[in-house]
Order: sequence, then structure tokens, then C-alpha cells
Amino acid sequence: FFGKPTDPENARQILSQLSGQEHKVITGLTVIHSKVLSAASVSRVHIKTLTPNEIHSYVETGEPMDKAGAYAIQGEGSFLVESYSGSYSNIIGLPMDLLKDLLQKLNFSI
Repeated sequence: FFGKPTDPENARQILSQLSGQEHKVITGLTVIHSKVLSAASVSRVHIKTLTPNEIHSYVETGEPMDKAGAYAIQGEGSFLVESYSGSYSNIIGLPMDLLKDLLQKLNFSI
């Protein structure tokens, strides 16, 4: 589990652990409206092999500090990502496709 880094050194540690690896981003959603529907979205992200200089330079931007996993696929951190599969919006933070599906099951028009 990778939360938000506690400080720049922790961000470097997280990014070093993710370097050259694939990880899962899992987001659970529950929608309550006359009944309860719950589901989870799972995406996979493969981080390229990073040099210590790439990690240092990225952490110096400050962007990793408020991001789970210490990177933002939608920001400057996009260069870290070699590939991904699944929901892009899940990786950013809210799986919009899953939310839409749950709302449609509750007869909301989207």
C-alpha cells in the first residue's frame, strides 16, 4: 500500500520502490439511493525504471507530495509511467466509468 509521502525522502523511497515495477490502483465506490450498490475499479500501472536523478528532479517539483504513490499520471509525473491498463480516471482518483455504471443501475440518466 502506497499512501501520500510524509516528506521528500519518503517520496524518493516510494518512487524507488515503484521503479521498474507494476502496481495496482484500486478504488472502491458505494452509491446509496433507495438501495446500496458497491463496486471496485482496478487499474494497473507500470512505472519505468527510474534513475536516481529522475527521482530527485521529480520530487524537487513538489508534485509528489500530495499524491498517493508519490506521482501524478496526469501531471509532470506522466513521464514516470511506462504503461497502464484499466481506467485512467481511477488512477487519477475517481473511476468515472464505474460511477456512471452504478448510477445507471439506479436509473439515473447519464
